[in-house]
Amino acid sequence: MALAWCAVPAKAQEAPRAAIEAAMDDSAAGWNVGDIDRFLAIYADDPATSFIGADITRGVAPIRARYLERYPDRFSGEARGGGQQLSFTFEDFRMLGPDHALLIARWHLSAAGDSEAMDGMTTLVFHRTDAGWKIIADHSS
Repeated sequence: MALAWCAVPAKAQEAPRAAIEAAMDDSAAGWNVGDIDRFLAIYADDPATSFIGADITRGVAPIRARYLERYPDRFSGEARGGGQQLSFTFEDFRMLGPDHALLIARWHLSAAGDSEAMDGMTTLVFHRTDAGWKIIADHSS
């Protein structure tokens, strides 16, 4: 009985999945035009929001600083929005309860200039908020 809430019918998952995938596509569009605020708008503005890569980064401001340090030309200067373009292929989705969802996706950065194409996987936990579905945990590799 305790696991009954895990068995969310496929039909009930359609609207949250569509909303989350649309938010992911909008985040990628932010990346592609060099708009870091739009790119990061999908993250919950909470000190516990976590990005897990080689290390754990907590909070949107530190996550923002991480992206600005790692991709300095992506979000400023003449190269803003140029170069590699981000897209996602959605691999798996499941509701973890009425207000939480798990999305597994493949990310792709296209080749551009002297940058080679890059691919990886991301596992995202979303929380339903008044502002829509927001990432509370992001594990990307």
